[in-house]
Amino acid sequence: MPSGIRMRDGRRLAFEEWGDPGGTPVVLLHGTPGCRHGVVPQEVIAARPGVRFIAYDRAGYGDSDRGPGRRVAQAARDVAALADALGLGRFAVLGRSGGAPHALACAALLPTRVRRVAAMASLAPPTTEGLNWFEGMAASNVDEYTRALTDPVDFADRLASRAAAVRADPAQLLASIRDGLTDSDRRIISTPAVSDMLLRNYRESLRTSAYGWIDDNLALLSHWGFDPARITRPVLLWHGAQDTFSPVGHFEWLARQIPRARPVLDPDGGHFAALEALPDVLDWLCATPRTDG
Repeated sequence: MPSGIRMRDGRRLAFEEWGDPGGTPVVLLHGTPGCRHGVVPQEVIAARPGVRFIAYDRAGYGDSDRGPGRRVAQAARDVAALADALGLGRFAVLGRSGGAPHALACAALLPTRVRRVAAMASLAPPTTEGLNWFEGMAASNVDEYTRALTDPVDFADRLASRAAAVRADPAQLLASIRDGLTDSDRRIISTPAVSDMLLRNYRESLRTSAYGWIDDNLALLSHWGFDPARITRPVLLWHGAQDTFSPVGHFEWLARQIPRARPVLDPDGGHFAALEALPDVLDWLCATPRTDG
């Protein structure tokens, strides 16, 4: 059973910690669907002895209670409450895939607490000028997001059925998104360390219900509750140019909007190439140049 804190609205927020208790704190925000186990492989954690890793289950996932109607901005309030409970001063935030917009929320809404943020393979907000949101996106994702926008009840029913199948066999999730996987993605997720992490992640994330998955998608497709252009903290945007789950146009739009963005584009990378980029990204997150303010 993971540790947990009680939020002001009564929800339980489940979290775990790894690494050096006195090290540089880095809060990890998982993907969609996901949980506290699904951001950084254990071998990467073990190779960073001076880092205190803190990961939590977003509302509705794993052992965290649901927060119906939540927006992406809710992540900033949850992270702030978790940081307060753990006695953190300033800290870094890393979000990958569906966790990346939630990491950007922390950058936007917690400017006095957050040192640096890394948003890896992030989507852009759904209502943006100068971006065709679905261009370059895998058919499976286009279908899922379109259904969420046009028939949310049917969308929720279908996702609940998928979640039940994933609970029985977590590999079902990877099979269902195969149309969007690049050759490099297939190579990466077939390695034992990554495969074990992802399967454990999917099983635990959907163990109690599909609510986290449903609410994540609805939040990502609604107004995020903040404007990326108003972010003042340093943000590293990492992206794979071949990504079809978060197409490269989203990365390019965010890079234009975020004032202190540091864009890093892997020309050959797909969605899961972010896992191979983690060591360099963590090095940047944990650095302390004077220019960060």
